Amino acid sequence: MSILRYTIPNGFTALSLLLGVASIATAQFGSLELAAWIIVWCGLLDTMDGVAARLLKATSEFGAEFDSMADLVAFGVAPAVLVLNAGLDLAGVEYDTGQFYVLAAACGVFVLAGAMRLARFNIATSRPRAGWFIGVPITAAGGGMLSSTVLVMSYHPEVAASLPLNLYLPILMFVLALLMISRLRFPKATIRKSRFINGFQAVNIALIFYCAITRSWPEYLFGIAVFLLIAGVIAGRIAKDTDEVRR
Repeated sequence: MSILRYTIPNGFTALSLLLGVASIATAQFGSLELAAWIIVWCGLLDTMDGVAARLLKATSEFGAEFDSMADLVAFGVAPAVLVLNAGLDLAGVEYDTGQFYVLAAACGVFVLAGAMRLARFNIATSRPRAGWFIGVPITAAGGGMLSSTVLVMSYHPEVAASLPLNLYLPILMFVLALLMISRLRFPKATIRKSRFINGFQAVNIALIFYCAITRSWPEYLFGIAVFLLIAGVIAGRIAKDTDEVRR
């Protein structure tokens, strides 16, 4: 029973890692939409992994390290490969040009920042108060923001064609990289004192699962990713200022 208890959350983690590899291969074969959806599915598995570990009381050092390795592949490397291919296929970036190398460098910086973010999280001895991350988590940056961005571009190629994505995509990658390695506080999706916030979280998690399973409404995924990213950064800034005033 003890082995099974730890196998269930680690099984979700293993599947997330394998799907991350599948997303990389799928993007390389040119199916950007499917590759992006696979990353969204990795996000669902990451949520199920954490819930299962808490419900079964199956947290462990191995599980934490394994989860970080899976997150780096699913939400770091896979989104970077996805965005690089989206630049070539949707943004009009030509291979072996200055624009391509800038985008490739931005994707590399994003992966590096994600790896540093995960390493810092695993060894951190001074953590913010319960319910907060230090820096934007890689799941929000890669699993939420980048995958939904490519999905919207794939579903609305006419919009993608009208925007200077060759400029926007590298900027987005650099900004997300900076947010991940920053010292900003970012709220976790956890039970809080406010019923409104708890209800908001529950409804959005349910809607995200629905969109991911049915492969529909990528616009909602993009919208909620943008909203949560901006609102999370603002909330973290306010919480930090409040703590400093109390001191």
